[in-house]
Amino acid sequence: MAANSSEKGQTVDLGALSVQQLSQVKKQLDDELEHLTNSFTKLRAAQAKFRECINSLNKGITSSTKGANILVPLTTSLYVPGRIADTDKVIVDVGTGFYVEKKTKDAVEFYTSKVDELGTNLKDLEAIVQQKSNNLRVVEEVLRQKMISNTAGPGSSDTAPMS
Repeated sequence: MAANSSEKGQTVDLGALSVQQLSQVKKQLDDELEHLTNSFTKLRAAQAKFRECINSLNKGITSSTKGANILVPLTTSLYVPGRIADTDKVIVDVGTGFYVEKKTKDAVEFYTSKVDELGTNLKDLEAIVQQKSNNLRVVEEVLRQKMISNTAGPGSSDTAPMS
């Protein structure tokens, strides 16, 4: 049996590995899957935040809201009172602490492009997670077979030879 390493395109004959080596490969795949799953969750959360920004811009910024009282976030836990002065322009967080003034329509387009970009990244990541999961299943199966054959002992005749 062989499993592919997607990063380097290498093939490893799992049947030739010892139980200890298979256990190490399994642990590495488990760690990679955990990291990728965490990344997937974070990307989904970011995508949801961008969608909420779009929703806020579409429903919260209208000509009737001009002059309305709002709370302006300075940090994640500190808000100050403010007033909507201009409904045609908004301040957009473009990343790493940089803010840009954009027209409301342009801000919606910006956030929509971010949602689409994250959607593409999520699809790519999902394919990688699926491949890693398949590799993990193969490694677990080979490891299980080796453990069974080691437990049965070399003198047992009812175990099938490994290929």
